[in-house]
Amino acid sequence: MKENKYIRFLLFLIVNFLALAIGVWLMNNGPRTDWYLSLNKAPWTPANWVFGAAWTTIMFLFSIYITKLSFKYIYFSKKLLFLFGIQWILNVVWNYVFFNQHMIELGLIIIISLWLLIGYFTFEHIKKVRGFTLFILPYLVWMTIATSLNAYIVLNN
Repeated sequence: MKENKYIRFLLFLIVNFLALAIGVWLMNNGPRTDWYLSLNKAPWTPANWVFGAAWTTIMFLFSIYITKLSFKYIYFSKKLLFLFGIQWILNVVWNYVFFNQHMIELGLIIIISLWLLIGYFTFEHIKKVRGFTLFILPYLVWMTIATSLNAYIVLNN
């Protein structure tokens, strides 16, 4: 029996939003702490509300993308599931490392790893999902911005 694409989409959506929720919990009010507020931040740092709006949109679109990609394989690829899991872990852990532990250099390593992984998802599977690549591009663009923000903090604090 063929799995329903809407059920798989809903599962990815739940898992992706769970990552956001855990990340917010792990950062422990990070963006509003004296530590973060005192950092020398990049001039292009968006307003706080932009982060929530961006991540909500990105995870919704990424859920569409990863659902489509998962159906492009005869069997749900173990490699794809593994890389999705690594992406999930990196996304969650960065919040804890950067905001909670104030380990900005390790945060930069984590976010660069996440950026590279999203780049891999984007360009490795472009022929399989064609136009659906548009659904992961906001994630790649946002990770580029986020990586630059983290790098600026490392270099200027």
